[in-house]
Amino acid sequence: MIDVDDLLSLVRNYNPKCNEALLRGAYAYADRMHEGQTRASGEPYFTHPVAVAAILTEQRLDDATIATALLHDTIEDTKGTYSEVEKLFGHDVAELVDGVTKLTNLELSSRETKQAENFRKLFMAMSKDLRVILVKLADRLHNMRTIRHMRQDKQAQKAHETMDIYAPLAGRMGMQWMRDELEDLAFSVLNPDARKSIMRRFVVLQKESGDVIPKITDDIEAVMEKHGVTGQVFGRAKKPFSIWRKMQQKEMAFSRLSDIYGFRVITDTEDDCYRVLGAIHQRWRSVPGRFKDYISQPKTNGYRSIHTTVSGRDGKRVEVQIRTRQMHEVAESGVAAHWSYKDGVRAVNPFAVDPAKWLASLSERFEMAEDHDEFLEHVKMEMYADQVFCFTPKGDVVKLPKGATPLDFAYAIHTRIGHSCVGAKVDGIRVPLWTRLKNGQSVEIITAEGQSPQATWIDIVATGRAKAAIRRLLREEDRGRYIRLGQELARVAFEHVGKKATEKALKTAARTMSLPDGDELLARIGATEISAREVVATLYPELVRARDEEEGVKRAVIGLPGGAEVNRAQCCQPVPGERIVGVPYKGRGPILHAIDCPALADLDAMADDWIDVHWTEGRHAAVHNVTINITMSNDKGVLGRICTLIGEQNANISDLHFIDRKPDFFRLLVDIEVRDAEHLFAVMMAVEADSDVATLERFRDLDRRP
Repeated sequence: MIDVDDLLSLVRNYNPKCNEALLRGAYAYADRMHEGQTRASGEPYFTHPVAVAAILTEQRLDDATIATALLHDTIEDTKGTYSEVEKLFGHDVAELVDGVTKLTNLELSSRETKQAENFRKLFMAMSKDLRVILVKLADRLHNMRTIRHMRQDKQAQKAHETMDIYAPLAGRMGMQWMRDELEDLAFSVLNPDARKSIMRRFVVLQKESGDVIPKITDDIEAVMEKHGVTGQVFGRAKKPFSIWRKMQQKEMAFSRLSDIYGFRVITDTEDDCYRVLGAIHQRWRSVPGRFKDYISQPKTNGYRSIHTTVSGRDGKRVEVQIRTRQMHEVAESGVAAHWSYKDGVRAVNPFAVDPAKWLASLSERFEMAEDHDEFLEHVKMEMYADQVFCFTPKGDVVKLPKGATPLDFAYAIHTRIGHSCVGAKVDGIRVPLWTRLKNGQSVEIITAEGQSPQATWIDIVATGRAKAAIRRLLREEDRGRYIRLGQELARVAFEHVGKKATEKALKTAARTMSLPDGDELLARIGATEISAREVVATLYPELVRARDEEEGVKRAVIGLPGGAEVNRAQCCQPVPGERIVGVPYKGRGPILHAIDCPALADLDAMADDWIDVHWTEGRHAAVHNVTINITMSNDKGVLGRICTLIGEQNANISDLHFIDRKPDFFRLLVDIEVRDAEHLFAVMMAVEADSDVATLERFRDLDRRP
């Protein structure tokens, strides 16, 4: 464990004028408060807050933030109180510690609505003082570094939270190094076999071609020397998760990936950055579409750099980032650079972003969200987005996420422009509305009076703002029809547990789910934004749970290890009557796959670990969810009639999702609950026999595999 003198030495390296009394006092107080407490590893608990403080010294943060790191668990986990911390260390530190405590107490659930509410609270806490989230990120980083000492289920939960929330948040704040490490640590928990496989392939690659990083570094330095530019060159292999993500996105094997190495050039001036760029492009061939100039168009978190990819030594693709030293400091610290110190004074970096302005720009897109789901969609879109910069005909810049279309561009200008859009010109040429925009393109939106959004637009747009605006208008236009459909779905779901969907019950459920009234709840059910089963579970969780247990859901399979629950793979959704196999997944227990599931081909290497299981004989409960894909006529009453047909076969509809809506047909996915394969066949036969059903098939999707 780092002692107080070593910690003070780390702080003095960048802040010789630090408040030594404050830091010594915080260290001593936290040590005393945590006395006797231990971590899962058996180490004294106090090793954790000290490690968090040390991580923050790498960001050269101010004394109050370092003191907060030492004290961040005292209010939550010890007999320490807010008033005592305020009395000993001042109001500023006490507020920061209280903010971190409140963030820690947020239960980050996997349920979307809860997660959205937590995001909202998280942003509220950030808006008060951004240093709160800096301490929380460092706290999560140290916990992930020591995660191997936790229970398996706890490891999986923390890793999912890290991958979904903390890693992208670190990236959005400009702390890319932290995002990379958090993602890789979570990856090692969630998919250890894939990570080990990539590491092994790296070793093989190095044996075959040698360590290419020093060679390419020498090549770049030689080019810079030839053109009279001074600077430093750093090279590295990309993180295993970054490589894995690229393999998944491009659907490539490791052997076909070429740009697995990254290099960074740090220069003295901005002019030198462009001189280095010219020298590199003159020496090696640039890869089309892989050039980004974040110096002339900085990211909102202050990030500035030039990115280019070239075909370097032996034809290997090499990614090069070029920036000045000041730009590099902001690239390493992101928004945290606002508080960094150098030689005892606050570092004045012209590229550091004012946290208040950054938060205002981040929150601007979220203000229009009407409910939790829309807010969460905005947040995720903003966090994960790589930006594209396009121009209006007048030359104004519009920032959009990668993959955005002319429709997104229209909605980014104004919701009214988006609603009335009938076409677009990109660089003067008429293009389809689903065209993906590229950096630097000029976009002209063509509008017409009387035009209104199509339902298929939701699948075309990429931004949360556009999706939310389209959904709102469609919901208003189709509200009456959605309410009627929602009433029927709610009636069936409530009867499933012996209850009635009364007006009072629906109002209570709406209030619980933060919706204005029962009609809005029914409209959401009818529009498939909320499932009727979820509404029932909100009001009667015990009834839903009891019914499942009474009907033997947990005893439906023979051969599972003791205590293991029935967990069906969503890629194939096996039901009683079909042959199944149990596949163990680290941290999740065995998952049941149908014996003919295509996903098993990718798991062949684990075949020795598969478990021989089979369904129990006799009648099963109608609780096994299966998705069917239906294409039907877009005529009045057809959808209601199909729902009735399914109900007549004693199968419950748990969810509906429209894939495509055209003037003449619907295509939708329907989740139904059946007893077994025979029951599923009967439902499908009854639906397929309807004259307005064009096609019907069981939906199986490898994207849903565990």
